[in-house]
Amino acid sequence: MYRLDEERPEDWWEVEALYDLCFAPGREALSSYRLRDGVAPVAGLSLCARDDGTLGGAIRFWPVRVGPHPALLLGPVAVHPIRQGEGLGALLIREGVGRAAALGWERVMLVGDQPYYGRFGFARLADVVMPPPTNPDRVLGLALTPGAWDGVSGEVTKFGAD
Repeated sequence: MYRLDEERPEDWWEVEALYDLCFAPGREALSSYRLRDGVAPVAGLSLCARDDGTLGGAIRFWPVRVGPHPALLLGPVAVHPIRQGEGLGALLIREGVGRAAALGWERVMLVGDQPYYGRFGFARLADVVMPPPTNPDRVLGLALTPGAWDGVSGEVTKFGAD
């Protein structure tokens, strides 16, 4: 049975090791990481899934801007290879998105596979531009309030950048 807890500062290295295990070397060279540099993840939304104290999965959310509009950038989300196929990724995404809505966030975006994330309601954001090199077909969004992505377009920038 998994227990979801907010990520604590002392979890950081263990979560980073999980991300290193689950993603290709050089993951931090991706454009999405430039949007996270020097910005803290959103409090209350970075979650760890543990089973008897063992880290099985983790998710983080970061504040960004799409044009002048605030949004959450979901990612990374990772599940330990021996725990994949148990629904843990779905649990982390649903719980994280639910908490984001409860905190008043209106929109979430990510860079990912539409066939996977589409089952959570994410759809392609045709008018949202991630920093290069990002495949525009992989830029997906989810409205947490009705119409939250309507009329939202432009470049994704680091939160707090003017």
